[in-house]
Amino acid sequence: MCLAIPSKIVGIENDIGILEVDGVRRKASLLFLENPKIGEYVIVHAGFAINKIDESVAMETLKLLREAASMADQRD
Repeated sequence: MCLAIPSKIVGIENDIGILEVDGVRRKASLLFLENPKIGEYVIVHAGFAINKIDESVAMETLKLLREAASMADQRD
């Protein structure tokens, strides 16, 4: 199973995006996106940004993921 987490583009170097989620940065290819821009949110799969998503959708998804992680921590 694969879980895609929304990531914000905070930098672009050639066709590689520097993405950030909760202060954690990583790199992913932007080759599959049309005209990616700093500040946009994307979904990443296997090292490639495959889709842009609306910021409000990204924020809601991240909120739900944090809640799920918190619930899992409480069960342990």
